[in-house]
Amino acid sequence: MSKVQRDLETLTQKWWFYLAVLVLFFLPSYSSLTYNPRRTSDLITAVLSHPLIYSFPSVMSLFKILPALLVLALVIWGDKISRLFDVYAAMTILLLALFQNMAVTQEFGFAVIVGNVVVYALVSFVWFLEAVLKANVLTFRRQPLWRYWVIPMAFLAFWFPVNPETLGPDFSPAQLLTNSAGVTLCMMLPTYLAILMLCYPTINRPVLRITAFAGVITAGLNALQWFFFTSYTWLGIVHLPLLTISLYSLILSKKKEAAPVNARSKFKG
Repeated sequence: MSKVQRDLETLTQKWWFYLAVLVLFFLPSYSSLTYNPRRTSDLITAVLSHPLIYSFPSVMSLFKILPALLVLALVIWGDKISRLFDVYAAMTILLLALFQNMAVTQEFGFAVIVGNVVVYALVSFVWFLEAVLKANVLTFRRQPLWRYWVIPMAFLAFWFPVNPETLGPDFSPAQLLTNSAGVTLCMMLPTYLAILMLCYPTINRPVLRITAFAGVITAGLNALQWFFFTSYTWLGIVHLPLLTISLYSLILSKKKEAAPVNARSKFKG
């Protein structure tokens, strides 16, 4: 195990590290126009409803097809493409940290949800670090039957059955390849975490902890946003996979029977 990996393991066992990440989430948002801080929830809704990434609709299908092919490749070749999976996760998390949390709005001008950008840049960094260190052994292993609940939940998030006009349910099969889930952090994190769960215990626990903790906080904030601050209940429901899988991943990463922090030191893929 490298010194960097040991230091990351030590860091992610400190309670104050998670407190610091939580504080980062609440960094003040930026707006090119003056606004009342009490309207921060309105700014967040405006940004997430029309982020810059939506300015490139042609990439939405691509970002649905690529992760689907990547999951298929993991099933076929397993750990041989672990580094490719790590790099893809790192790149997409960074891309979406930037372009999903920035928007040009009529009311707030150019606006940025700064807390989300900073936290997910950190998450992306640890995935890039994982790609270098290659601690994960991403080979799907037989799990207790009850642990496979993450598959339908991750699939629901990937499907993202939401009508873009009404923001209500839309279970059209076309949504699987044409909607914005592939360029939405809240819908892709469940997929990344579910893959790690299906490869448990040969996973990089610090990466799992940081990603899962960010997911728990993001899901909690979205629950408040969609269930209480606005009337878009269905959007709250489709964020439940992020909440449940992230919380489960965070708990599982703390279990004593988990593999060593550098799973590759014990398991050879």
